[in-house]
Amino acid sequence: MHRLRRVGARLSLALAVVVAGALAVVWIALVPTLQHRLVNGRLVLLAQSARQIARSEKSAPDRVFIEDAARTADANRAVLLRGTKTLHVAADSRRTGPAGNVAQDPVALHAAATAALQRGVVTRDDEPFAEVAVPDRYGGVILYSASLRATLENVDLVRSRLIWAGLVALGLAVLVGWGAASAFARRIRRLERAADRIAAGDFDEPVVDLGRDEVGELAHAFDRMRSQLARLDDARRAFIANASHELRTPIFSVGGFLELLQEDDLDAETRAEFVDAMAEQMARLSKLAGDLLDLSRLDAGGMRIELEPLSLAAVATDLGEELESLAVRREHALEIVVDAAGSALGDRERVLQVGRALVDNALLHTPPGTHVRVVADGCILRVEDDGPGIPAEHRDQVFARFTRLDGSRASGSGLGLAIARELAERMGGELRLEPADGRTAFVLELPSVSTGNRGEVRANRYEDPVG
Repeated sequence: MHRLRRVGARLSLALAVVVAGALAVVWIALVPTLQHRLVNGRLVLLAQSARQIARSEKSAPDRVFIEDAARTADANRAVLLRGTKTLHVAADSRRTGPAGNVAQDPVALHAAATAALQRGVVTRDDEPFAEVAVPDRYGGVILYSASLRATLENVDLVRSRLIWAGLVALGLAVLVGWGAASAFARRIRRLERAADRIAAGDFDEPVVDLGRDEVGELAHAFDRMRSQLARLDDARRAFIANASHELRTPIFSVGGFLELLQEDDLDAETRAEFVDAMAEQMARLSKLAGDLLDLSRLDAGGMRIELEPLSLAAVATDLGEELESLAVRREHALEIVVDAAGSALGDRERVLQVGRALVDNALLHTPPGTHVRVVADGCILRVEDDGPGIPAEHRDQVFARFTRLDGSRASGSGLGLAIARELAERMGGELRLEPADGRTAFVLELPSVSTGNRGEVRANRYEDPVG
């Protein structure tokens, strides 16, 4: 039973069943039809010859006429009957044996009774004959008999060859099916081993299959999955290392400041500096914890999005007021520009979150003195700076999770831009990078809202189903 569960056994059995079914259909459709056509064709030829002989009859048939008629009709036997008497017989004894008593032949009796040409198949001395009986003008019947032995032998030859051909075809079907299925099964087993390696966390060995069929396409899909999982695993490892460092640094810093604050000889100004430094480290911890929480909520599908008309000009103004002090501390010039007013469809808190991530990214990763602009243009919010820009080879990675570009001027979790893009897509918008010479621009584009449907979209809410 275990062997029958294999692909090779099943495919071989399926091919054998198909071939056997095809042979059965051929057998049923061909052999009886062939026999019927051959026998019927012999009867038709005999009947045609008998009619021609009957039309050429000039006087009462005699032995010479009967012998000529037998040769003309290509019959093994021609018999002239009168009532129940056999008058003349012309027969090829080498082929048919003795003429025998044919006075009670059913075909001849039927022709005498109906006074019309009759034909049929009779068996005499265990040999089948095609017979045609024609009434003559003098009250008799001329019976023509042609042996069907050779015809039926040809049918038997076709039957036997069909049987042997079927057996050979069945054997080939089983062998070919088993071989093809074994090769197919080996390819599937390679994919199974590859899947086990990937499940075990081994992403080094590529999944290779040179076939161009569905299994080959599946192998290519497995290899793409392996590559993506390898990149994700590398990013996860890097994130764990970065997150551990980001968590450990402020925790150690806060711990050190707490130990210093326990000393009695600190003056008020020094204590205030230590408290400010502790507050800054706690803000770093809070931001990292918030990024991780947002990421987990996005993955779990539990983040609620409320879509309503909003003014990106007002959002830009709020961002300027909120982040102006941070820009001053980092020695950047922050400018708010409103190019065009208009309404966009989005969640105000999430749009502010995206804007904070973009502005914070510009303030964090550009050198002091860089000019940062927040531009509101209808349904578009653009955050651009005139810093050194992002290298071309890293532009495809800026929105990847857990990714920090080499050469960054400051540390971070590598989650801000990834979360911002996902939030933009959840609101039906798009967040993209538009690099150019001498500047970098991140563009948030949201769906526009027409005046006629504002009342409807205020009630529009989006909430991910909890996966």
